[in-house]
Amino acid sequence: MIPRYTRPEMARIWSDENRFRTWLAVEVAATETLAAAGIVPKEAAKAIHARADFNVGRIFEIEAEVKHDVIAFTTAVAEIVGPHARWFHYGLTSNDVVDTAQALLIQQASALIAGDLERLAEVLERRAWEFKDTPMIGRTHGMHAEPITFGFKIANWYSESQRNIARFKAAAEDLRVGKFSGAVGTFAHLTPKLEEKMCARLGLKAAAVSSQVIQRDRHAHYLATLATMASTLDKIATEIRHLQRTEVREAEEYFSEKQKGSSAMPHKRNPVTCEQISGLARVVRSNAQAGFENVALWHERDISHSSAERIIIPDSTTLADYLLNKTANLIETMYVYPARMMANLESTRGLVYSGQLLLDLVESGVSREDAYRLVQNRAMRAWKEDLDFHELVVNDPEIRGRVPRAEIEHAFDLKRQLKNIDKIFARVFPRRLAARVTAKRQKARQRKA
Repeated sequence: MIPRYTRPEMARIWSDENRFRTWLAVEVAATETLAAAGIVPKEAAKAIHARADFNVGRIFEIEAEVKHDVIAFTTAVAEIVGPHARWFHYGLTSNDVVDTAQALLIQQASALIAGDLERLAEVLERRAWEFKDTPMIGRTHGMHAEPITFGFKIANWYSESQRNIARFKAAAEDLRVGKFSGAVGTFAHLTPKLEEKMCARLGLKAAAVSSQVIQRDRHAHYLATLATMASTLDKIATEIRHLQRTEVREAEEYFSEKQKGSSAMPHKRNPVTCEQISGLARVVRSNAQAGFENVALWHERDISHSSAERIIIPDSTTLADYLLNKTANLIETMYVYPARMMANLESTRGLVYSGQLLLDLVESGVSREDAYRLVQNRAMRAWKEDLDFHELVVNDPEIRGRVPRAEIEHAFDLKRQLKNIDKIFARVFPRRLAARVTAKRQKARQRKA
């Protein structure tokens, strides 16, 4: 059953109709290659090209009797082709067709996913620049650490998305292979050169070596890449869930006017989209584990991988497509509350500048051990007694005696903490920076003209 969240484009790829249609494309490519080599009569190849077709219901009807899907498929096609069908599937074994066709199906699904990745990256880039200079508190272990900006946080997500794009491109390319090497991979009935020509007709590379199947390390790598991608989306969703918590309220997923958060509590605005992303990412990761298990097959082939792949490959590509679109929409429509971010940053009344104060004391000639003791003692007092750390430090005679007031104030300067954000953005978004430089130069030339 196709899940209701499946986009029509992805549902079509993994439909029975398209699966058998792709099998047919592989069979026809093989027959035409053999005809060009003089192995199959040209009139037979022409007849197969012109007449080969199938009825999905008839294939399943035959399969119910013979218990073999490829035999059911070839039989159903032969019924339509007629006498020339004796050359259909000539010299091939089942997985010459199934594995090669699966590579084509994965390429179709990968094209959708690649587009999804680019769209997510575009949304992340846009919103990162939108909030490049929006201060917020950075957190480690869930605790306030030092100031960052919300755009900086999103830039981290963007950078990770770029690595996912590169990884996915490599994994998809690694699976752009077919095989026509026969029952144990030794070309007992065809030749490597014919295999290369058959694959070329289909836009695939020939696997350098195969058994009866294309080796499953390729599929494991592909599924693991989808799992890594899903983990990135889980990371983003988890972060937004934390930022949406009532005590934090710095960002929030979109909540429509007619949306309901709880059947019992009308005030609730639950992060259900984020939770869906996190939950389904677990499924993609668990599918990757099945992909690893599929690598170790008996001898030249068994079919323990086949039943699992009929689930995990359509499911994982479908979920990747869904989750990427879901996350792009999440980022594009999320509410951001800069005033709340600033209020939370200032809520500890200067404690988050303790690290800078420590360094400034050291630069003023205080040993690191003494500087750490001085700052930590005042920080712990401010924490326990709910005092203003800034005021505590400014009025502390021991610290004032070692560091001038102006330098103490400089330690609590937010802009100082964020002075390198522009440089970080220049590294993360070099193309945008280059475009800005080019635009400035063009304007300068126009002014001179």
